[in-house]
Parts: sequence; C-alpha cells; structure tokens
Amino acid sequence: MTTRATEIWVGIFVAAGLAALFMLAMKVSNLASYSGDEGYEVSARFEDVSGLKVRSPVTMSGVRIGRVKQIDFDDQALQAVVVMEIEPHHNLLPKDTSASIYTAGLLGEKYVGLEAGGDEQNLVQGDEIKLTQDSLVLEKLIGQFVSKFMTEAGSGDK
Repeated sequence: MTTRATEIWVGIFVAAGLAALFMLAMKVSNLASYSGDEGYEVSARFEDVSGLKVRSPVTMSGVRIGRVKQIDFDDQALQAVVVMEIEPHHNLLPKDTSASIYTAGLLGEKYVGLEAGGDEQNLVQGDEIKLTQDSLVLEKLIGQFVSKFMTEAGSGDK
C-alpha cells in the first residue's frame, strides 16, 4: 500500500514541476502578460533598432504601458519603423512624447522607453512619435573606443 501512495506523491510532484516549467516559459516569452484589450497604435522611426524584437515592452517611468507590435524598414527614408501598441487606458500621452531604445541591464533585452513631453494634445491611433533616440550598440561603442585609443597611441609615438 505504501508503494501506491509513493507513486501518487511522485505523480503530484512531477505535475507540479511541469506546471512550474510552463509558468517559467510563459514568463520568459513575455506571453504571460498578454491582455486581450486592443490598444491604440503609434509609430516611431529609428536609425538603429539592434536587438529590439516584436513583443518587447514599451515603458514609461519604468512601468510597462504597451508592447512593440511590428518592426519594418522604410526603403525611402532608410530607417526602421517601430509600431507600438499602447494599452487603451494610457491614452493621455502628449503628442511631443519622445521614444528611446534602452537595454535592461548590461546585456539584457531591449525595450522602448517613452518620455512625456508638455504638449496639450495627446497621441491618438496612427500618430508618429517624432523625437527618437536609437539603440545603443555595445559593439559600436567598443569599436569607437578602440579606434580612438589606437589613434591616440599612434600619435603619441611621434
């Protein structure tokens, strides 16, 4: 009789472990916070969106207020166009809001951070955010540092 009880407890433990793995997978994939409410879409143009992905968070003051819905390339302007879906209850963002691409931590995921302006009119469906700051790419920074270091080292020999 003890083997039957042991088998039941092992089954419960395995089921709890699988449920925990499922919850972890949902958290990592950013699907756990999906809401069925349709928000409004705004877009922004960037020179470089390296590392930004569809479903990346859109935040304001550190609070997630939306998600990146789509990332396209404009062949005419040679810029990346990021379409963001903002949750419907965050409908008071000023028209002169600015958008920047940040990294969570040193090597974490990229996200779009919005900063409110002072305009009295608000962003509405289909508006474009004009003030943007591109993604900071670690490889470019290291390349610039090495290039400057090598230039200074080369001129110091003379």
